[in-house]
Amino acid sequence: MTRPALIASVCIMIAGIAAITIVVLVRGESAAPPQLSDEQRATREKFFGSGKPLPPIEKGQGMCPKW
Repeated sequence: MTRPALIASVCIMIAGIAAITIVVLVRGESAAPPQLSDEQRATREKFFGSGKPLPPIEKGQGMCPKW
């Protein structure tokens, strides 16, 4: 094999490996996260709190921490 043909073959192989890597990474990122079971959801809500919005701040109530 001549030197230019060898360099071209190596470049084509590197491009193919890069394309396959990109496809695998993109496919892995686009996968939906698994659904939580009822027990897992209850435990998560107990630990982190529910996903409900916080109540509005009353008038005169400060946002500062109480030391």
